[in-house]
Amino acid sequence: MISESPVFAPDVTGERGVGLRSDRGPVLLSVMLSVGLVAIDSTILATAVPAVVDDLGDFALFPWLFSIYMLAQAVSVPLYGKFADIFGRKPMMMIGVSIFLVASILCGAAWSMVSLIVFRALQGLGAGAIMPTGQTIVADIYSLAERARVIGYLASVWATSSVVGPTLGGLFADYLSWRWIFFINVPIAVVAMAMLHRGFTEDVTRTTHKIDYAGAALLAAGGGLLILGLLAGGVNWAWGSPASITVLTAAALLLVAFGLVERRAAEPILPLWMFRKRVLIGSNSVALCVGVLLIGLTSYVPLYAQNVLGTSAVVGGFAVAALTLGWPFAATMSGRVYLRVGFRATALLGGALAITGSIVLVTVDPTSSVLRLAAGCCVLGAGLGFISAPSLVAAQASADWQTRGTVTGANMFARSVGSAVGIAVFGAIVNTTVTGGGPHPTAKDVPGDLLAGAIHTVFAGTLAVAVIAILAVLIMPGGVPVDEPDPAPSAVD
Repeated sequence: MISESPVFAPDVTGERGVGLRSDRGPVLLSVMLSVGLVAIDSTILATAVPAVVDDLGDFALFPWLFSIYMLAQAVSVPLYGKFADIFGRKPMMMIGVSIFLVASILCGAAWSMVSLIVFRALQGLGAGAIMPTGQTIVADIYSLAERARVIGYLASVWATSSVVGPTLGGLFADYLSWRWIFFINVPIAVVAMAMLHRGFTEDVTRTTHKIDYAGAALLAAGGGLLILGLLAGGVNWAWGSPASITVLTAAALLLVAFGLVERRAAEPILPLWMFRKRVLIGSNSVALCVGVLLIGLTSYVPLYAQNVLGTSAVVGGFAVAALTLGWPFAATMSGRVYLRVGFRATALLGGALAITGSIVLVTVDPTSSVLRLAAGCCVLGAGLGFISAPSLVAAQASADWQTRGTVTGANMFARSVGSAVGIAVFGAIVNTTVTGGGPHPTAKDVPGDLLAGAIHTVFAGTLAVAVIAILAVLIMPGGVPVDEPDPAPSAVD
């Protein structure tokens, strides 16, 4: 099937995607509000789980409220990235926010745990459009010098949401109703769409494109089963069980079939030249490592603070919040650095900081203060800011408008896969250390010294992943970038 897609032409201001430079403020605010929806809904439900279970029942199913959201978002990200290149950024962003809006209303009106899980999956599909499209819009309308600063703004949205989300969830559950967790999204989504509709004007020239439906279906199915297998392995079923083997084998076969289809597709969902371009191989490998590190720290630092150091839940949240404080500051500063020394050198600085923060975490023991734990997280977060922002900007700078969405979507998909891998690997480490591979107990049933040893192993794992991230950065080409549009990638790059 042939579909028309827009091609951007630079306007008189040199900006792509908006008519006037002054329009960028409202567009950026719209993107930040949209990203905020996704960020808050990633955390806001956690503190309201007891209220949801009391109302809807089916306690055994509640973990799927989080897993299905992550799964739907991860699978759809690369598809929306490609569609943003075919149909334009504005339509994809409007579709994503609209889906998220409708899904939020349905979640708030859910009548059972099963219906809430289904509607959370729909929310994830909306989030899958918002994340890559928002980052691609930023890449379209901001220069290389400005882009890291703006990425820092988006990172600050996540930082704020990591604190505000759980707090709002608890307040709504205690004083209003858990359903307001989702209804609160409605006015934010409406404002975001109105600002985008009014402020973001695309200069469109229509060309024909052949949509790779087979590739899209195989990637969604194969990627979905892969992430499902990683999320559910050791939790919903044993790693060596028939269910686990079947899911992961099917994922492998579908992804191999996807690779074969992409070799012959006229316009593949993930063009094969992406797997031969050094900057993209390095950037996507870095994104995968970042996903592993993030999930490991956000999952186990609060647990260590509360169950080993004996702090309150609030103080445990502060420890992991230190991670998100260092990130946006470093991401903002990285723009000044990479224009002087280059993307790779800046990312290497980030890798060094990540290793330093990991070493601090490895040296934490049950007699340490929570401030030491928070300090390690803060330094590691700064490292992630210096490593992730330059890597993403380098990937986007290697693409022209017609492929930038695809490149951005692939990078975010890599991070999602990294998060799933982190859940699987670190979860297996903790489970094996605590139980010897037996049934997984609750944290309160595990002696503090045993849990301390298990999470200490996770911290050692973060150190190993930080070293791997350095090696991934070294794949990227060196040199100082020129602050101007980059040439389009080709099959020979």
